[in-house]
Amino acid sequence: MRKERLLLVLTMLLTFVMLFSACAAPAAAPAEGESSDSGDAAEAPAAESSIQIPETVDGKFNIAFVYVAPIGDGGWTYAHNQGREFLEAEMGDEVATAYLESVPEGADAERVIRNLARQGFDAVFTTSFGYMDATETVAEEFPDTYFVHVSGFKKNETNFSNLFGAMESMKYLAGMIAGARAAEDGSNRIGYVAPFPIPEVIRHANAAALGMRQTCPDCELDIRWIFTWFDPDLERQAAESMFDAGASVVITGSDTPGPVQVAGERGMYGIGYDSDTACEVDPGACLTVPYWHWGPFYVELAQSMMDGSFAGSDIYFDVDSGALGLLGFMEGQEPMAGVPESVIPQVQDLLAQMQAGDFTRFNIFTGPINDNQGNVIVPEGTVLTQSDLEGLSGIEGREDCTICMSWLAEGIVPDAQIPE
Repeated sequence: MRKERLLLVLTMLLTFVMLFSACAAPAAAPAEGESSDSGDAAEAPAAESSIQIPETVDGKFNIAFVYVAPIGDGGWTYAHNQGREFLEAEMGDEVATAYLESVPEGADAERVIRNLARQGFDAVFTTSFGYMDATETVAEEFPDTYFVHVSGFKKNETNFSNLFGAMESMKYLAGMIAGARAAEDGSNRIGYVAPFPIPEVIRHANAAALGMRQTCPDCELDIRWIFTWFDPDLERQAAESMFDAGASVVITGSDTPGPVQVAGERGMYGIGYDSDTACEVDPGACLTVPYWHWGPFYVELAQSMMDGSFAGSDIYFDVDSGALGLLGFMEGQEPMAGVPESVIPQVQDLLAQMQAGDFTRFNIFTGPINDNQGNVIVPEGTVLTQSDLEGLSGIEGREDCTICMSWLAEGIVPDAQIPE
């Protein structure tokens, strides 16, 4: 018995030593020609191991799209994927498209974009603000590949453009609708879900506040910063917080229709963002959605790449482009049931002026405009420049802003601040 026990102990010790040796073994050295720095390797590193680079299709112009959220987010990424599908439908067998969803911003994005170029894609469209620097870096490395970054402001003269549009115009109209709804309900408080404290988000919130004051001069716009583009839980929590604080309408600047759903649960109203389907989560609680129609620009850009006329440029479109929409007010649409009758003709009239090019983003941001502390920020008669709207300074080829979009407009609650 003692011998058997001794044999068992020796066997266990031997097994332990073998396991320990295997765990402690040094990693294999890279083969000749390989780099030990996985950040520059063609293979996906651990952080992006689940992101599989798609194959290209022989004989076609191959375009890859990089998305920051799932295509089923019901908002920003869904709208971009609608644009990709529009591109395929319009250009038929000339092009082949692929997409990667839920790609983190930062270093992971740079590796993904680089790997797409290495794979042989003719063009790469990156569709989140945090992809900007990564896209710029890879565009320099692959001069024979075309790159388009959506929502940023960087470009080069040859193979890299930026693309965005004046969603602030639609946010202004959404603010008018929200203000009219609040006034009719005897409320003076509206909420706004804000993703990041960058000029894009700030000018959208400011435009909503300025529009709100047109129909509800006594209304205030509450704001919650969530520091993410896509997080359904945080978006819902932000909406719930503002409803708890007395808001009767919540406007979202994030990717999902979650705040609209919360509005329905509370018996209140919400305004979605990005996609023309964002009201479907609760049509009775949804007032409208400012949304994007990316497809025509995707087609135009792809055609310029294929015929050799593409050149790096700054592309910033307004409502007269046809690429911006306001759900319930476009041709063939009817306003949602919760929109007050009194505001419908006002919105229709101003939208018609926008579509004709007679009222633009620059009209919205013409002084006098005070900040939310009551200080004059845009003097009477002064018109903000495009660099002011984008908060640009020190960007080669672009003038520096003088009234940079780093302030909150009057109408936003006085204790609200832009986080560092």
